[in-house]
Amino acid sequence: MKTQPLMPRRDFLKTASAATLSALAAGYPRALLAESEAERPIAPTADTIIVLWMGGGMAHTETFDPKRYTPFEKGLSPDKVLSTFPKIDTAVDTIKFSKGLENIASVMDRGSLIRTYTAGDLGFILHSRHQFHWHTGYAPPQSVAAPHIGAVIARTLGPRDPAVPAFINIGQRFDVGESEELKAFTTAGFLGSEHGPFNIPFPDQAADSVRPPGGMSPDRFANRDRFFRRLLDANPVYQNGAGYQRDSLLRSLDNAHRLLSSPAAKAFDISLEPLENIRKYAPSYEPGKRFLAARERFGTYEQQNVGRFGLGCLLARRLAEAGARYIEVTTEYIPFLNWDTHENGHTKAKAMKEQIDAPVAQLIRDLEERGLLNRTLVVLASEFSRDAMLEGRPGKLIKNQVDVPDKMEELKHYGMHRHFTDAGCVLLFGGGMKRGYLHGTTAEERPCKHLEKRVVIEDLHATLYRAMGISPRLAYETEKRPFYVTRDGLGKPITDLFA
Repeated sequence: MKTQPLMPRRDFLKTASAATLSALAAGYPRALLAESEAERPIAPTADTIIVLWMGGGMAHTETFDPKRYTPFEKGLSPDKVLSTFPKIDTAVDTIKFSKGLENIASVMDRGSLIRTYTAGDLGFILHSRHQFHWHTGYAPPQSVAAPHIGAVIARTLGPRDPAVPAFINIGQRFDVGESEELKAFTTAGFLGSEHGPFNIPFPDQAADSVRPPGGMSPDRFANRDRFFRRLLDANPVYQNGAGYQRDSLLRSLDNAHRLLSSPAAKAFDISLEPLENIRKYAPSYEPGKRFLAARERFGTYEQQNVGRFGLGCLLARRLAEAGARYIEVTTEYIPFLNWDTHENGHTKAKAMKEQIDAPVAQLIRDLEERGLLNRTLVVLASEFSRDAMLEGRPGKLIKNQVDVPDKMEELKHYGMHRHFTDAGCVLLFGGGMKRGYLHGTTAEERPCKHLEKRVVIEDLHATLYRAMGISPRLAYETEKRPFYVTRDGLGKPITDLFA
């Protein structure tokens, strides 16, 4: 993939904002597809996608592609360390994981593992830029507001249930950390507001998002809606060719009202789940006790948010049952927290595995027990991997963003601190994927890069779209030119992954 020039974060934001404004001026995004492909519709193997997003850079050698284990000792040279966890067995004899993922290991016979996902060469590494690339298939900046993969699926396939949002995003706040950068791709872009995400930052509070604010009468709520619609009609931004975007926003309001009055709204209320089921996902869950408020300082973030990702997985299962089309559950990206292990790499990776191991496995079991796994594609992924020594990839090294001492004298130096883009893991369960399948191999010694069956984002997206019955050559017309759902329509489904 062609290397992109270095772009400072401020310039990225300016460009992203300009692209968002340009979406307002775009007309109706007409679908384009070659006649030969339109005549041969793709038979989908999945009806729903659940993406489990490990935001911040999940090290492949510390999780699903373990290498030689080196225990910590004072004076240890960092270049000797490939994995800080020993290997464990999985349900598939030929696949090993790292310690701390025993539950996911027990369901590996239901899924496929890619070990050779390679992130794009985008110049200076910023998490938000690579997350933009992963979620849209395009490297920023773009001259148009690129839609999120969830929005593309929502626009192309529509909701499975008219009352349930087709695209639901769980667990990410947009008022902390690099919030504006995350907003730049968590959108439907030029496709229109009606196909954008239904955002639920706190899964235990999801029920609040499908009812009017407390204390507000139905009449007052209806009056607010009417007033807002009048403002839209009078807003000059929506004049001069932007009627589609205005109408799309109005349709999104209609969809919201439909959900508020629908029995499907109960799917958002996890308190309706039996307590024993909730605790399979979040053992420390206590009814009535809520996680951190959105604007509260996050000094106690890690302690108070244990179980939040697990509840997100439970909510995803309920929403998949109710008819959502694309659901994303994130461990939440906030700089220097969670998988963003620039310090205390081993300790933070251990904590993150404790957060994800039980709920991911429980989600797979629950979907299987309910007869949903065959038609639900579950994808676990991250923007790139990590390495103790290399920043970027071999032959394409970039400026280090963290100092690693020559000798490890403290436990905080032990772990994977730098960004590594030449290999990474993606797990896929259900949705027509093979069971117990391993795709690609990586080097056993540093650099632990891909050796065969390299996977890039356009081919991974083509695979997900193919599972949903969408051609990777599908394009939507915007500003009188095609915008393909995979980069330039070149994505190729990875056929080896399909059963």
